[in-house]
Amino acid sequence: MASAPDSIIQTRRVLLLEDDQTLTTMIKEFLESHFYKVVAVSNGAEGVRSLLKDEFDIIICDIVMPKLPGDMFYFAVKKTKPHLCRRFVFITGYADNSKINDFITEVKGTMLAKPFEMDELLEAVASVQNPGDS
Repeated sequence: MASAPDSIIQTRRVLLLEDDQTLTTMIKEFLESHFYKVVAVSNGAEGVRSLLKDEFDIIICDIVMPKLPGDMFYFAVKKTKPHLCRRFVFITGYADNSKINDFITEVKGTMLAKPFEMDELLEAVASVQNPGDS
């Protein structure tokens, strides 16, 4: 079957911040197979640079990263592009960390604990790309 015309499928742009290259590759390939365009970076500093030069519909952000962790990246986004704050999906391997949980509660964020199923990620992405629909 031929691929769907662009007029039917609207490609959503995703900024993925994850320092684990294997997980980055898995998420990127999975989302691209579901018609998302993914730009992947390995830390919050690179994420800020990407946001300053491009627009994104969704941000998938690891919380614990080198150079600029996910919570500090979120606050940088809040200052520069606050409309994107409702479009975050946070991912973490530290779901039992009270500081991380307090941050997620404070920002009313969507969080997935690693390891997660790719279908769970797809549901989380869908929920933040249409925040008024849920």
